[in-house]
Amino acid sequence: MSPIISVSNLTKSYASGFQALKGVDLDVRRGEIFALLGPNGAGKTTLISIICGIVNRTSGDITVDGHDILKDYRKARSLIGLVPQELTTDAFESVWATVSFTRGLFGKAPDPAYLEKVLRTLSLWDKRDEKIMALSGGMKRRLLIAKALSHEPKILFLDEPTAGVDVELRRDMWQMVRGLKDSGVTIILTTHYIEEAEEMADRVGVISEGHIILVEDKAELMRKLGRKEMRLQLRNPLSEIPRSLDNYDLAISDDGNTLIYSYDTQAERTGITRLLKDLDAAEIRFGDLDTRQSSLEEIFVSLVRNGK
Repeated sequence: MSPIISVSNLTKSYASGFQALKGVDLDVRRGEIFALLGPNGAGKTTLISIICGIVNRTSGDITVDGHDILKDYRKARSLIGLVPQELTTDAFESVWATVSFTRGLFGKAPDPAYLEKVLRTLSLWDKRDEKIMALSGGMKRRLLIAKALSHEPKILFLDEPTAGVDVELRRDMWQMVRGLKDSGVTIILTTHYIEEAEEMADRVGVISEGHIILVEDKAELMRKLGRKEMRLQLRNPLSEIPRSLDNYDLAISDDGNTLIYSYDTQAERTGITRLLKDLDAAEIRFGDLDTRQSSLEEIFVSLVRNGK
């Protein structure tokens, strides 16, 4: 199946000489949740803004569902909904008026039933007649999503959608995003909350200093780059690790009661089996053990630090 968004050799330079994007290639699959991660200034918002037609590219090609964003910009933009970082709304309009107006901007015929469904999904229906200035910050964030969905886009960009909102609202929005995916909407998410990507994304892209340094299925990324740690509670404290165990990535806790084994997930079975045999041979006994896997945040930090 052809990608719903295709970006080829995209660059963006400013008059100051700063190059925000440097030859970006990216395909977004139809119907997926794609998380774009990167530190501040990496180029996330610039990339999204160019695809959405807000910022002009310097060079490169972009198609949205087969439509060139310049040659067929009306069709391309009609397929996209954007939820920006900033809360940009008309403070004196009502909730209902602003979503209705946004739908009309895209040439869509009035559809009160559809807009009601959107507002109910976002828990805004009871606020439909209120002025936007009277809404809480979380409700304004929901309203931005309602505006982005008002014209029934096939693609939804969420640029830091839960920045500044509480944990409960964040969970509600995650549930809403999953529902949109189930209805066939493609979601592109940028976030500083790595757990957001870990919770929802099908694939993860990492951008750093204007380069896409990695695009990978989330599960495969965790499998390939994730590290695991096994902690063994020793029956007798150790002051040092025997030389016979030098081939393992081992450490001892400060009190000497815990032996910590770090290993690559790809070598999980063979490494643990060998270690347990060698521990037995070294007459090191333990009473309990537990394991933990590195988080997506730890993988992300490592990738950015090392430039992949």
